[in-house]
Amino acid sequence: MQSLIPVERIENKILLLRGQKVMLDRDLADLYGIGTRDLNKAVTRNSDRFPGDFMFTLTNEEFDDLMFQFGTSSWGGTRKLPRAFTEQGVAMLSSVLRSPRAVQVNLMIMRAFVKMRELIAEHKDLAGKLDELEKKYDKQFQIVFQAIRELMAPPEPKKKKEKMGFR
Repeated sequence: MQSLIPVERIENKILLLRGQKVMLDRDLADLYGIGTRDLNKAVTRNSDRFPGDFMFTLTNEEFDDLMFQFGTSSWGGTRKLPRAFTEQGVAMLSSVLRSPRAVQVNLMIMRAFVKMRELIAEHKDLAGKLDELEKKYDKQFQIVFQAIRELMAPPEPKKKKEKMGFR
Protein backbone atom coordinates (compact mmCIF):
# COMPACT_ATOMS: atom_id res chain seq x y z
CA MET A 1 0.00 0.00 0.00
CA GLN A 2 1.29 3.46 -0.93
CA SER A 3 1.97 5.47 2.22
CA LEU A 4 -0.14 8.61 2.45
CA ILE A 5 2.42 10.30 4.71
CA PRO A 6 6.01 9.20 5.41
CA VAL A 7 6.23 7.44 8.78
CA GLU A 8 9.22 9.59 9.76
CA ARG A 9 7.09 12.71 9.37
CA ILE A 10 4.56 11.30 11.85
CA GLU A 11 7.26 10.13 14.27
CA ASN A 12 8.80 13.61 14.28
CA LYS A 13 5.46 15.07 15.39
CA ILE A 14 5.24 12.86 18.50
CA LEU A 15 6.44 14.78 21.55
CA LEU A 16 7.02 13.89 25.18
CA LEU A 17 4.99 16.15 27.48
CA ARG A 18 4.03 15.50 31.09
CA GLY A 19 5.65 12.08 30.79
CA GLN A 20 3.36 11.05 27.91
CA LYS A 21 3.83 10.71 24.18
CA VAL A 22 1.49 13.24 22.57
CA MET A 23 0.74 15.03 19.32
CA LEU A 24 -0.30 18.68 19.12
CA ASP A 25 -3.57 19.77 17.55
CA ARG A 26 -1.85 21.77 14.80
CA ASP A 27 0.30 18.79 13.76
CA LEU A 28 -2.70 16.46 13.72
CA ALA A 29 -4.74 18.96 11.70
CA ASP A 30 -1.88 19.24 9.22
CA LEU A 31 -1.67 15.46 8.85
CA TYR A 32 -5.46 15.15 8.46
CA GLY A 33 -5.46 17.94 5.87
CA ILE A 34 -7.86 20.18 7.82
CA GLY A 35 -7.52 23.44 9.73
CA THR A 36 -6.54 23.43 13.40
CA ARG A 37 -9.68 25.42 14.11
CA ASP A 38 -11.86 22.75 12.47
CA LEU A 39 -10.16 19.95 14.40
CA ASN A 40 -10.63 21.79 17.70
CA LYS A 41 -14.28 22.56 16.89
CA ALA A 42 -14.94 18.85 16.32
CA VAL A 43 -13.22 18.03 19.63
CA THR A 44 -15.18 20.71 21.50
CA ARG A 45 -18.48 19.40 20.06
CA ASN A 46 -17.52 15.94 21.37
CA SER A 47 -15.75 17.01 24.57
CA ASP A 48 -17.19 14.05 26.54
CA ARG A 49 -15.04 11.75 24.38
CA PHE A 50 -11.79 13.49 25.41
CA PRO A 51 -11.12 13.20 29.16
CA GLY A 52 -7.85 14.49 30.65
CA ASP A 53 -5.93 11.29 29.93
CA PHE A 54 -6.87 11.53 26.21
CA MET A 55 -6.26 15.25 25.67
CA PHE A 56 -5.06 18.28 27.62
CA THR A 57 -4.36 21.93 26.94
CA LEU A 58 -0.76 23.05 27.31
CA THR A 59 0.12 25.56 30.00
CA ASN A 60 1.74 28.87 29.09
CA GLU A 61 5.08 27.56 30.40
CA GLU A 62 4.89 24.33 28.35
CA PHE A 63 4.00 26.32 25.25
CA ASP A 64 6.89 28.76 25.81
CA ASP A 65 9.27 25.81 26.26
CA LEU A 66 8.06 24.28 22.98
CA MET A 67 8.42 27.57 21.12
CA PHE A 68 11.96 27.92 22.47
CA GLN A 69 12.80 24.31 21.62
CA PHE A 70 11.59 24.66 18.03
CA GLY A 71 13.01 28.15 17.59
CA THR A 72 9.56 29.56 16.84
CA SER A 73 8.94 33.27 16.91
CA SER A 74 6.76 34.64 19.68
CA TRP A 75 5.19 37.07 17.20
CA GLY A 76 1.85 36.17 15.62
CA GLY A 77 0.71 32.58 15.22
CA THR A 78 -1.60 30.86 17.68
CA ARG A 79 -3.99 32.82 19.83
CA LYS A 80 -5.02 29.88 22.01
CA LEU A 81 -2.84 27.41 23.81
CA PRO A 82 -2.49 24.19 21.80
CA ARG A 83 -4.13 20.94 22.78
CA ALA A 84 -2.03 17.79 23.17
CA PHE A 85 -3.56 14.40 22.32
CA THR A 86 -2.29 11.16 23.83
CA GLU A 87 -2.33 7.93 21.84
CA GLN A 88 -5.85 7.21 23.13
CA GLY A 89 -6.95 10.73 22.19
CA VAL A 90 -5.65 10.29 18.66
CA ALA A 91 -7.57 7.01 18.43
CA MET A 92 -10.71 8.79 19.64
CA LEU A 93 -10.26 11.40 16.91
CA SER A 94 -11.06 8.67 14.38
CA SER A 95 -14.62 8.55 15.75
CA VAL A 96 -14.95 12.33 15.45
CA LEU A 97 -13.25 12.90 12.08
CA ARG A 98 -14.77 10.49 9.59
CA SER A 99 -13.23 11.38 6.22
CA PRO A 100 -11.40 8.59 4.34
CA ARG A 101 -8.12 10.53 4.71
CA ALA A 102 -8.64 10.84 8.48
CA VAL A 103 -9.13 7.07 8.76
CA GLN A 104 -5.93 6.34 6.78
CA VAL A 105 -3.89 8.93 8.68
CA ASN A 106 -5.15 7.58 12.00
CA LEU A 107 -4.00 4.07 11.10
CA MET A 108 -0.55 5.41 10.24
CA ILE A 109 -0.33 7.39 13.49
CA MET A 110 -1.30 4.33 15.55
CA ARG A 111 1.41 2.30 13.79
CA ALA A 112 3.96 5.05 14.57
CA PHE A 113 3.03 4.96 18.28
CA VAL A 114 3.39 1.15 18.30
CA LYS A 115 6.78 1.38 16.57
CA MET A 116 8.00 3.89 19.14
CA ARG A 117 6.83 1.63 21.99
CA GLU A 118 8.79 -1.26 20.44
CA LEU A 119 11.92 0.91 20.13
CA ILE A 120 11.66 1.94 23.78
CA ALA A 121 11.31 -1.72 24.82
CA GLU A 122 14.40 -2.62 22.77
CA HIS A 123 16.28 0.26 24.42
CA LYS A 124 15.44 -1.14 27.88
CA ASP A 125 16.57 -4.63 26.79
CA LEU A 126 19.84 -3.17 25.54
CA ALA A 127 20.40 -1.38 28.86
CA GLY A 128 19.87 -4.66 30.73
CA LYS A 129 22.33 -6.51 28.50
CA LEU A 130 24.85 -3.71 29.00
CA ASP A 131 24.51 -4.08 32.78
CA GLU A 132 25.22 -7.82 32.48
CA LEU A 133 28.30 -7.23 30.32
CA GLU A 134 29.58 -4.58 32.72
CA LYS A 135 29.38 -7.03 35.64
CA LYS A 136 31.08 -9.73 33.59
CA TYR A 137 34.10 -7.75 32.41
CA ASP A 138 36.66 -5.98 34.55
CA LYS A 139 37.41 -2.30 35.03
CA GLN A 140 39.45 -1.87 31.83
CA PHE A 141 36.20 -1.69 29.84
CA GLN A 142 34.58 0.84 32.21
CA ILE A 143 35.26 3.73 29.81
CA VAL A 144 33.61 1.84 26.92
CA PHE A 145 30.49 1.11 28.98
CA GLN A 146 30.28 4.73 30.12
CA ALA A 147 30.52 5.96 26.52
CA ILE A 148 27.74 3.60 25.44
CA ARG A 149 25.51 4.78 28.30
CA GLU A 150 26.07 8.40 27.30
CA LEU A 151 25.03 7.59 23.73
CA MET A 152 21.87 5.87 24.99
CA ALA A 153 20.84 8.77 27.26
CA PRO A 154 18.29 11.24 25.86
CA PRO A 155 19.70 14.69 25.08
CA GLU A 156 19.38 17.29 27.81
CA PRO A 157 16.81 20.02 27.09
CA LYS A 158 18.27 23.32 25.98
CA LYS A 159 18.33 26.07 28.54
CA LYS A 160 16.31 29.18 27.86
CA LYS A 161 18.38 32.04 26.59
CA GLU A 162 17.83 35.41 28.14
CA LYS A 163 16.11 37.88 25.83
CA MET A 164 18.38 40.56 24.51
CA GLY A 165 17.60 44.26 24.45
CA PHE A 166 16.07 46.81 26.78
CA ARG A 167 13.59 45.85 29.49
